[in-house]
Amino acid sequence: MLTDLPAWKGLQAHRAAWNNVHLRDLFKTDPKRFDRYSPRLDELLLDYSKNLISDETLALLRRLAVEANVPAWTEAMFKGEKINFTENRAVLHVALRSDSGKPVFVDGQNIIPAVADVLSQMRVFTDSVRNGSWRGHSGKVISDVVSIGIGGSDLGPAMACRALKSYGSKQLSMHFVSNVDPNHIGDTLDDLNAETTLFIISSKTFTTLETLANAKIARRWLVEKLGSEQAVAKHFVAVSTNEAAVRAFGIDPANMFIFWDWVGGRYSMWSAIGLPIAVYIGMDGFESMLAGARDMDEHFRSDPVGSMPATLALLSIWYQHFWDAHSHAVLPYDQHLGRFPAYLQQLCMESNGKRVTRQGEVVSHATGEIVWGEPGTNGQHAFYQLLHQGTRFIPADFLLAATTAHPYDGMQQMLAANCMAQSEALMLGKTEEEARSELKAEGLDDDKIRLLLPHKVFPGNRPSNTLLYRELNPRTLGRLVALYEHKTFVQSVLWNINAFDQWGVELGKKLAGTLIRELGEGTPITGHDASTNWLASYCQRLGRDKSG
Repeated sequence: MLTDLPAWKGLQAHRAAWNNVHLRDLFKTDPKRFDRYSPRLDELLLDYSKNLISDETLALLRRLAVEANVPAWTEAMFKGEKINFTENRAVLHVALRSDSGKPVFVDGQNIIPAVADVLSQMRVFTDSVRNGSWRGHSGKVISDVVSIGIGGSDLGPAMACRALKSYGSKQLSMHFVSNVDPNHIGDTLDDLNAETTLFIISSKTFTTLETLANAKIARRWLVEKLGSEQAVAKHFVAVSTNEAAVRAFGIDPANMFIFWDWVGGRYSMWSAIGLPIAVYIGMDGFESMLAGARDMDEHFRSDPVGSMPATLALLSIWYQHFWDAHSHAVLPYDQHLGRFPAYLQQLCMESNGKRVTRQGEVVSHATGEIVWGEPGTNGQHAFYQLLHQGTRFIPADFLLAATTAHPYDGMQQMLAANCMAQSEALMLGKTEEEARSELKAEGLDDDKIRLLLPHKVFPGNRPSNTLLYRELNPRTLGRLVALYEHKTFVQSVLWNINAFDQWGVELGKKLAGTLIRELGEGTPITGHDASTNWLASYCQRLGRDKSG
């Protein structure tokens, strides 16, 4: 158990030494602090100097990782061992971006040739869409691509296409439909021309409730608009493993792109699930994204307890368990990364939102972290007040590019200045003496100063990390995503949980299936608890009233 490890007990004793320590004093007394706590991977810089840590803290945290067998688990993952034991599966998203040529075996089969085959199939297809040789049923080129999926089949591709807009095709508009809310598919279809629209349906089993519901609506819309069932084959492709269901839908199996059960949904954007990304930015760009993830894989594997991902994971352990931090803010100062916090919510919270250990015992400590955030500077005018002066202790990650695709009138410098100023302000705070001096300089009298002074004090000492890179390009995005993937993995090893299953989503799905049938029948609903029975019945009544 994590809490029984010697390093854990050492951290408990070490924590008491931090009760009266302030980050501003650490920087005053240690001019080399930034140099020691700012590793680089090429131009990607991680500054974690603004954290409540010392060399002793790091040594204890890294010893904890060793005692929890992080290096051994890391090797097991990279070698294809079935570390997702509840589903008897290997965890090999790292193999999807490998270019070493070395075989990786799953159940005695080298999976690398199959990965290469799918990448080749993706290149042929994406080239044909992008160069206009793929034509719709009426002979027109494709102008709009609609990706229909949910969860890992949606969040990763949607996030990446938005992030890499500067690298996307100017001839293609990307759309993403995931929600079973009919407004999502309806609003999307309202703005499209069926003759020039291509749908990518992503579902491993081709039975996912939300995805198939949206896909069927899109199919019916297309057939009605174009007047032919044969049109489906030229306007739909599938990312799936269920060839029979794909064929029955009307999709040519030659346009089905496979992936494998050793690719978890939230780790799948590197597989054919990334087809929308590849269509939008081209296969060269997609492979550059794979290369960026591979850079981080190699960095992490070479030092599973001292690398950037391990450092971020260990800092999260330090704050969650020894500083009572319940959440973690991810604050990209890049509008193109607007969906990055939402992507990380699934990656981190679905992976590590577990209550039992690998041995099936209820954990005796917190697991998972609540991840949230919005792009700066919008967030500064929304929730940063809580970060600076609220009672919650919330560590934060800032993400910043040094350059932008739109260098308008010094605005990137304004953005960068805000990002760095916020991390500095969180660290420094403002003392009572500093606040009093400012108020006096404004010419306020003593009574006014006495009134305002408590409201002008900032405690500071709020930790943050800053990830700084030259530009947000495909390779950089690949590195950033892989960084957080491996952070999440290290956390799971420390907590002794399985990060690669998600049984918690099953119960709601099962109950929803029953309610879907009951709501559709229109008969009184009585088979649930009183609240659910009443809500369902009232929903039926409201629906009848509107239709009547």
